[in-house]
Amino acid sequence: MGWFQRFRGTDAAEQEPKQAAGTDSAASSTSATEAPPAEPPEETAAAPGGLFARVRQGLKRTSQLLNTDIRDLFKQEGRLVDEQLLDELFAILIRTDMGVEPAREIRDQVGNDFRARVVPLRDVMQSVQDKLRQLMAQAEEPIAFASQGPTIILVVGVNGSGKTTSIAKLGALFARQGQRVILAAADTFRAAAVEQLTVWAERIGAEIVTGPKNSDPASVAHRAVARALESQAEICIIDTAGRLQNQTNLMSQLSKIRRVITRQIPDAPHEVLLVLDATAGQNGISQARGFSAAADCTGIVLAKLDGTAKGGVVIPIRQQFQLPVKYIGLGEQLDDLALFEGDRFVDALFADAPQNP
Repeated sequence: MGWFQRFRGTDAAEQEPKQAAGTDSAASSTSATEAPPAEPPEETAAAPGGLFARVRQGLKRTSQLLNTDIRDLFKQEGRLVDEQLLDELFAILIRTDMGVEPAREIRDQVGNDFRARVVPLRDVMQSVQDKLRQLMAQAEEPIAFASQGPTIILVVGVNGSGKTTSIAKLGALFARQGQRVILAAADTFRAAAVEQLTVWAERIGAEIVTGPKNSDPASVAHRAVARALESQAEICIIDTAGRLQNQTNLMSQLSKIRRVITRQIPDAPHEVLLVLDATAGQNGISQARGFSAAADCTGIVLAKLDGTAKGGVVIPIRQQFQLPVKYIGLGEQLDDLALFEGDRFVDALFADAPQNP
């Protein structure tokens, strides 16, 4: 599997659902029976407007920084690779939000390859790409399913990161694979989160377990896991509160949810996915540090990679926390989700790279 083996969605769910009229957030459980829409044709890398083109668009801002700014360092006939050029290259790399250490490693690689030589732009660009591929290397990491019984997926992240939409996309993916999906609206402190997730559940044909406002999130998670066991559902996705990661009570609540569901299924949760907003830049590293400590995260969903973000933030997160980036979100439609693959990510960054003769 890779970039192009994504799930397909529907135009009927293009935008984040508005607050549902008449939704009762205090209901204990509601079953959604709406059938998912038919799948559109398979998209390929070469298809107009295909997934690779959309990934390129999502990385447009970062790509422009890398390609245009690095090109401007060079004259047509090439340039001497000296300390001045390396310092200028380092400054450009920093602006992609990749962080100091990765930028330093790339700069040093270019220096090791070409120092004191006059080289054309294409050689330096190739060196940068090769180092980026090394930094982004990871095993392909789809969801690790339980060997038996339901797979429990805990989803964490700050409010506004794209967490609710990402849960809907994941739920749609599993539903289209023919798996029964239970959603748990354990962000009980924010009524809008419960209402939005309820609407999404109806659209993707999933069952949702909710609880009264300000009720114990761990109790909602417990009932959702119990329901998954009872109904023999294959997947249970648990939403969690998303207030700022430096709030001790939030982190304590995440730890409590883990303890509760582990009592029901000893090896649960099978995945703890951290949803990061690609537009958050270096603040994403702070989010990753706080949530990974409290929730023992197993992977990242990078949301909102829609052309306004600097995708370079993936690099320091991968380096510092050794967490695989499992999925990237490219927009608000249900089909705007793709498995992450490092080489394809770098290909998209440099697809429009200028080349000197």
